[in-house]
Amino acid sequence: MIELAGIHKSFGSNHVLRGVDLKVKKGESVVVIGGSGSGKSVILKHIIGLLKPDSGKVFIDSTDLSGLDEDGLSNIRKKFGMLFQSAALFDSMRVWENVGFGLLRHSEMSNDEVREAASQKLRLVGLAGVEDLMPSELSGGMRKRVGLARAIAMEPEILLYDEPTTGLDPIMADVIDVLIVEMRERLNVTSIAITHDMKSAYKIADRIAMLYNGVIISEGTPDEIKNTADPVVRQFIEGNAEGPITLERI
Repeated sequence: MIELAGIHKSFGSNHVLRGVDLKVKKGESVVVIGGSGSGKSVILKHIIGLLKPDSGKVFIDSTDLSGLDEDGLSNIRKKFGMLFQSAALFDSMRVWENVGFGLLRHSEMSNDEVREAASQKLRLVGLAGVEDLMPSELSGGMRKRVGLARAIAMEPEILLYDEPTTGLDPIMADVIDVLIVEMRERLNVTSIAITHDMKSAYKIADRIAMLYNGVIISEGTPDEIKNTADPVVRQFIEGNAEGPITLERI
């Protein structure tokens, strides 16, 4: 469903991605872990076509993104839903308008139909009855769940999660993790999440890939990653200050 082949990307003198190879099967949930600034978000931006690689190829459902014009990229992006780190809600819009934003722009549904569709998705994430609230009236956990409802509103084939549990208390973080698993099972979507929250990674992943020094250095099931002998991966997943990963390389 998703393939990155030899992706290199630099920003000025900063060579962020140095040959990333990653494949995600249809219906699979892959979590990319790695330190802050390691390039995890850069990978997501390549997958959704917001960045073009300096070299290498990105394929979505066997389509090479490098051969697409802006209209082609727009069509490919309709396959995606995305939960942003900060939820990225529009402060001037009510909850139902935020959830139904894509439908309002890209469908011929009436406002009443969009509102009903938004209500259905809000119920899926446990937020019935909040349609007319403003984002400022929501807690952090509620904002994340509204963001998730928006991500699934157009019934995408692929869901992308950018640090889905950042800024949440442990209980609400677990609520979000449970919802991510439920969305995958109910909607049969392919998903990629980036995170440094190992508790979350173990819960939501079929497979975990670690990005370090611009490449994927290790891949495996949650159990395989937990039991790895790789000293770099061990240091990261255990959160140890001492080891091969130094502050200069995070």
